[in-house]
Amino acid sequence: MRQSLRLIPAIDLKAGHCVRLLRGDFDNETRYGADPQALLAKYRGFGADWLHVVDLDGARNGSPGNRAIIVQLAAQNAVKLQVGGGLRDSAAVARMFDLGVARVVIGSAALTQAGEVRTWLETFGPERMTLAFDVRLDDGGTPRVATHGWQRMSELSLWSAVENFTDSQLAHVLCTDVGRDGALTGPNIALYREAVRRHPQIQWQASGGIRDARDLHALADAGASAAISGKALLEELIPLEDLQPFLPNA
Repeated sequence: MRQSLRLIPAIDLKAGHCVRLLRGDFDNETRYGADPQALLAKYRGFGADWLHVVDLDGARNGSPGNRAIIVQLAAQNAVKLQVGGGLRDSAAVARMFDLGVARVVIGSAALTQAGEVRTWLETFGPERMTLAFDVRLDDGGTPRVATHGWQRMSELSLWSAVENFTDSQLAHVLCTDVGRDGALTGPNIALYREAVRRHPQIQWQASGGIRDARDLHALADAGASAAISGKALLEELIPLEDLQPFLPNA
């Protein structure tokens, strides 16, 4: 049976290579020999209709170091690209759309320039933007938002960050539990269940920790609209037949 949760494969780019970071640590990366275009073709063959691409160099220091690869990926039309990493002004966002990217991911700017980002939502439209909040749980269990490629922590909770946009047209939010990202320890189901309870009007994308099909079913039960998976797919840890219920074109 087709599930309402959409699986979106992820490719993280650093210095032109596909990598995965462990818990957001730039000094703890796994580099994969896979070619980004070959990965896109592979995931398209699985039945994916979206691909999530993160420019880690852009996220860390704002440099468009992987722009050429993004251009190549966007040149095909079978899979829509959702791209993030260092998009901190309207000109950078507009350039992504000019390259053929279907949806941009706004991270740090959603915290530091919330007013401007609300304007971008009005200008470009809510279906073309995802706000990304990367969180770490504090000692009390409150999700606190990290910025600038996970390098800086803020005192702002996820809930306060989202509430900055309650009067906007915000439709898509990607939430990553950094402590689980790349660790294959299972997603933070309770976090996403609470996110959906607080803001049911938002289509929540869950990221961090996915390791098997049971995790995907659990996220679907929690009400998430999409699951972003990088490492589990790169390392082929989930049989294709278990993925297919979550891939629209399978």
